[in-house]
Amino acid sequence: MSIYNNELSAVTPGVLNTIEKSIYSKIEGSGQPLLILHGFLGMSDNWKTLATQFADHFEVHALDLRNHGRSLQSDEFNYEIMAQDVFEYCQLHNLQQIIIIGHSMGGKVAMLLAARHPELVSKLIVADIGPKYYPQHHQDILAGLNAVDFSIKPSRSDVDEIIKNFIPDFGTRQFLMKSLYWIEPGQLAFRFNLAIFNHKMDEIGVALPEELVFEKPTLFIRGGNSKYILDSDFNNIEQHFPNSMVETIPNVGHWLHAENPAEFYQKVISFIG
Repeated sequence: MSIYNNELSAVTPGVLNTIEKSIYSKIEGSGQPLLILHGFLGMSDNWKTLATQFADHFEVHALDLRNHGRSLQSDEFNYEIMAQDVFEYCQLHNLQQIIIIGHSMGGKVAMLLAARHPELVSKLIVADIGPKYYPQHHQDILAGLNAVDFSIKPSRSDVDEIIKNFIPDFGTRQFLMKSLYWIEPGQLAFRFNLAIFNHKMDEIGVALPEELVFEKPTLFIRGGNSKYILDSDFNNIEQHFPNSMVETIPNVGHWLHAENPAEFYQKVISFIG
């Protein structure tokens, strides 16, 4: 594991002016670097099993993006600054010719990083998100999370019951509950920065800038039951990523990598070659 602001000896003074940002990562394996970026309200732990599998072939870096997991809690939150975080992380660790996998929000970060720094990225894999604009659609989830009053010290089961009133889907609740942690005995909290998300939710839907293009091999993987990537989006994808393909995993939704990790793994490995 690595929290990169603790590795100051590896950095030439003045090279990174944002070293204090603390982008948390879990590093395992060896070989060509493969970075994994989680989705909105997620964290690197969501990819634990797949990261270990990929580590049989690559040096895997599973990151917590800012305002998520164990990384920096900041008032700044947009795709440009998250992509810059990842770029600086790669500089710090001297990573070159990386393969990058991003899911949902993490996929938007990965797209932007690849288009801004094509010299850094050799291959791009995007899970169930396109480069287009997405209208805000997390209102019920945010309402459920905001309904939790941690000052009364609820238990994990109490938190689940509260958000169940807003989020009936068990799988979605289990995903969100993974970000619960004990600050101290008897006191739970969310790892993500809910206060900032309440104010900056529109940033999640922002489209990839129209002029950006990434010409290296790119794989989009969508869930067959998800509506995040439609057939009508293919032209827009091709405009930004002319050397891309879109594959579908049937009978899964937006969390395709969790619902069918075996097929997701095989598609990624086949694409990387």
